[in-house]
Amino acid sequence: MGWKTRVNTALEGMTGYSVSRVRREVAPPPPAPRPPADVPRPPADPKLDRLVREPVFVLSPVRSGSTLLRVMLNSHSRIHAPHELHVRRLAVTLTTDPLRQAMETLGFSTSDIEHLLWDRMLHRELTGSGKQIIVDKTPSNVFAHRRLATCWPDARYIFLMRHPASIALSWHEADPLERPWEEAIQHTLRYMRYLTEARRRLDGLTLTYERVVAAPEKEMRGVCAHLGIDYEPGMVRYGDHEHGEFVKGIGDWRDKIRTGRVQPGRPLPARDEVPEELREICAEWGYL
Repeated sequence: MGWKTRVNTALEGMTGYSVSRVRREVAPPPPAPRPPADVPRPPADPKLDRLVREPVFVLSPVRSGSTLLRVMLNSHSRIHAPHELHVRRLAVTLTTDPLRQAMETLGFSTSDIEHLLWDRMLHRELTGSGKQIIVDKTPSNVFAHRRLATCWPDARYIFLMRHPASIALSWHEADPLERPWEEAIQHTLRYMRYLTEARRRLDGLTLTYERVVAAPEKEMRGVCAHLGIDYEPGMVRYGDHEHGEFVKGIGDWRDKIRTGRVQPGRPLPARDEVPEELREICAEWGYL
């Protein structure tokens, strides 16, 4: 026993205290940056790497009726359409060199592991519902449609459009102080442009909000045919079903869900009411 130990033992016996050296806290190393060469790629073995082979994504701008479409789809006995999942925001960080080396040895890039995580989240959500088809209607998915198509090569798509001026106005009216009219136009126009690109790149079914509220049964029959399932009348009686938490400052949606009636949309704006910035995309979408 060294003298330091003997002194500390005697001190502790007499006073109840002991002397120890203060150890500095060593901060963990910062996460390593993602390698530039990490380009997202399809699954190496789709049967092994994907638990959900054919997820359905509703690609739409904000304020275009995606919540209405979600609850109508979720009312089908085979379709689980939860509130927005935002799975593309789930990111993976490989924090140490040994971990990175291990993943490289297994053949996984960071993006590959993220895709496994995204797929597992969808699989858990779907399995917990007891249904067979999962639909995610997160509007910001339009910005990542290429990545989603890479992750799930067999994914299916529903494109939901609405009159561009109605989209911008609805976004503005939801919070006029925080969303001035000119900013609302530019903000929603980004979604519209990405949706236009997605429709050019991907195969899918195109719906419009105006047609959904005008002829809900006809449009839902078309959706069911697109997904290869039988139509169920309960889809237009969505108030009879439970749809989870989804209402966050969306006006009178609770009453709409409770009554289960599809509400008519606002009148379409006249041509001279359409802002100049939106006229080109209005024409491209068939609204002018």
